[in-house]
Amino acid sequence: MMARVLITEKIADAGIERLREAGHDVDVKLNLSEDALLAEVKDADAVIIRSATTITKEVIKNGEKLLVIGRAGIGLDNVDVNAATEQGVMVVNAPKSNILSAAEHTIALILAQARNIPQANSALKSGRWERNEWTGVELADKTLGIIGLGRIGKLVAQRALAFGMNLVAYDPFVATERARQLSVQLMSLEELIQISDFLTIHVAKTPETENLVNAELLSNAKPCLRIINVARGGIVNEADLAEAVTAGKIAGAAIDVFENEPVTESPLFSLPQIVVTPHLGASTTEAQDKAGESIAEQVELALLGDFVPHAVNVAATEAAETVRPFLPLAEQLGAIFSGLLNELPEIVEIEFAGEIGGYDNKITELSAVKGLLAGITDQPISYVNAIDVAKDHGVQIRSVTTTSSADYVNTVTIRGGEHAIAGTLVGLKGEARIVMVDDHTVDMPPSTHMVILRNDDRPGVIGKVGTILGEERINIVDMNVGRSKDGLGALMVISTQDEVPNDIAELLIQTDGVTRCSVLNL
Repeated sequence: MMARVLITEKIADAGIERLREAGHDVDVKLNLSEDALLAEVKDADAVIIRSATTITKEVIKNGEKLLVIGRAGIGLDNVDVNAATEQGVMVVNAPKSNILSAAEHTIALILAQARNIPQANSALKSGRWERNEWTGVELADKTLGIIGLGRIGKLVAQRALAFGMNLVAYDPFVATERARQLSVQLMSLEELIQISDFLTIHVAKTPETENLVNAELLSNAKPCLRIINVARGGIVNEADLAEAVTAGKIAGAAIDVFENEPVTESPLFSLPQIVVTPHLGASTTEAQDKAGESIAEQVELALLGDFVPHAVNVAATEAAETVRPFLPLAEQLGAIFSGLLNELPEIVEIEFAGEIGGYDNKITELSAVKGLLAGITDQPISYVNAIDVAKDHGVQIRSVTTTSSADYVNTVTIRGGEHAIAGTLVGLKGEARIVMVDDHTVDMPPSTHMVILRNDDRPGVIGKVGTILGEERINIVDMNVGRSKDGLGALMVISTQDEVPNDIAELLIQTDGVTRCSVLNL
């Protein structure tokens, strides 16, 4: 499917080329005004931005065809994620693209603070030889406090360890054993501020972390403390920081991010003890290239309807290698199951049995629900809104997992109301197979055009059905007959080359011996 991808800020040429090679219409329009953005997004299937474009609720609402918003970077402060989720629009980012650059910039600012490099450089270029004025400190044996031991925090810890620093961290979401493996001692924020010589911040800006480093916290710091922030503006209270440095409560700071950006005036700028950079954490050639290429990949997957590893508003965080091949199967089973129904059941149970039962199957569940709903509503169904749309239709989704499977290594089974369907993957190529329909055993691949008939288990019925299809010049690609467990009825699953029209479906249901007929065109 060719889609229109609107790119409002510069990304790597390789990312743009990837989307074009995939057959998409890539429209690069930089520096759009708010009104121009509203106009351009109207027929866009995807929008790719960086930090300068704000995607508001109004923009999202105006994007009538919008399927995905891609942020070429980590932060999502400029995207209304809640509004996107309500509209079923996937929001993706490139969280790993700049982590190395951000970690290295943190180390650079630590060194700049420790050795007063910017100040000494400025003085000498101004004609002043101030060798004694800018005496620094060594990093060895100093204590580095890390707020947030996530991806970037870990990289900073590894690099700081090479300088011989003592590492302590505050992160309530990291296990003590994991921190110990990184040679980091976990402690409370209050304890950390009391013993740190350097403090670096690596957490997202949330209501809990906003204004985290403030006057009250800084009142407990050592006078030699130096603060580094390459995370997000607003986590450090800038006025409180300036006051603490001015009063000599702490020694200095190195700040890359600010509460309001861009900024050219701040109480921090007049203090020689504070080093500032204009949000350069991700500003390396490598990070920019990786962000552009990564976001293009994420957007391409989203437009295909595939699993997107870095979708921030999808209620699933992983798809293990064992599970991932089952995503298309689950969606196909959901679509076929939907075709069996006369009305949506109140409860749909999805079972994952066998080896896959030992893994997180939330994304597989979403795939099945996507397939189930796609044929019953004209609303676009995605991983983002599948469960909410099911709830809106009065359907409760229940997921069941078990590591035991009777006949196959793995099975995915969907049940609801009077109907059920199960499937698996077989062979070295992992080919999809339907193995059960309405508790009748079958064995055939799912296809685009299918006819499922319930019939009496007696001679002649199969021949009559085949004759009708043949006379109407509908080619049978595959056919499988399944018997019920009680032996009282049978079931035919037929795959056809072309769509079976409704009038032929009526002929089939009127055939002597046929008790039910479902025609599926996926």
